[in-house]
Amino acid sequence: MTELPPWEPPFAGTDAEHLLGMLGRLRTTFRWKAADLDAAGLQTRIGASALTLGGLLKHLASVEDDVSTRRLSGARIGEPWESVWAGGDDWAFTSAAEDSPEQLYAYWDDAVARSRARVDVALSAGGLDQPVDLTGPDGGHASLRRLLCDLVEEYGRHTGHADLLREAVDGLVGEDPPSGWQPRVGRLPVG
Repeated sequence: MTELPPWEPPFAGTDAEHLLGMLGRLRTTFRWKAADLDAAGLQTRIGASALTLGGLLKHLASVEDDVSTRRLSGARIGEPWESVWAGGDDWAFTSAAEDSPEQLYAYWDDAVARSRARVDVALSAGGLDQPVDLTGPDGGHASLRRLLCDLVEEYGRHTGHADLLREAVDGLVGEDPPSGWQPRVGRLPVG
């Protein structure tokens, strides 16, 4: 039997395995679409949109840390964000042009590694149905399942953006990275 790539979700698994598998696949596909570009490639825009792959890397890095700290447990977001955050919803998108490619890849790669570790600890402590710190308008707490579904949705939206942006940079198209793919710049925690 042919072995599936490490980013492929399980065909039959637990709820947690499926959610983490889908999130892992989206993370890998996003990272592939953003991979190995210079500053010009990371700053490429399409039409009137200000969106760039560099901005998406930095935005998703901050989202990973926000979800796995403040929303999960109520903890502070921590570094690198506390010392560089300039505020506003668009800050990560707009400030990315000031960062080197190596820094942008490090923001994302490191944030994903931290997020994975925090979610693994939370899952082992109480499973998907446990309440997290995030509350809704009625004051009720969201579940860990909801946080992970929100993260899958965030990646789904921005991976679609990354598809279009990367095609504009150098014509790269496709749904999945080639077998054995690893980025040349930065680190990729596959899985």
